[in-house]
Amino acid sequence: MGQGEVNVTTPVSGEMPGHSSLKQQPKKWPFDPNCPVRDVLDRIGDKWSTLVLVTLANGPHRFSAVQRAIPDISKRMLTQTFRDLERDGMIARQVFPTKPPSVEYRLTPLGETILKPLAALVRWADRSHAAINHARLAYDETT
Repeated sequence: MGQGEVNVTTPVSGEMPGHSSLKQQPKKWPFDPNCPVRDVLDRIGDKWSTLVLVTLANGPHRFSAVQRAIPDISKRMLTQTFRDLERDGMIARQVFPTKPPSVEYRLTPLGETILKPLAALVRWADRSHAAINHARLAYDETT
């Protein structure tokens, strides 16, 4: 598998928490703007961050390799996503003393911990895509 290809079919061991565990959260949990869960999910729920993390799951990549793997992201948005993920401690940036300097991005140990839950979400999205499209079509026909 090349650097631009992403393997998201790796099995995830362990059990995913059921919906009942979400019901046990405090009532103000999803609505409190200072909630730590909401704060973290705001970053991970961003489509570019998720795609960058999944891309870096295959190992360190240079900027251009990530951009090739995610062709619809602009350079500006990729730069901002890298900065945000680095600020959150999910990725690390390494500059090599070449002419011109080259930069490589990789997951940190913290960033690696998100891969298992992301893999489960990717599998769910893949399995549910047809049903979601069907629901969208049915909804659009009634509106």
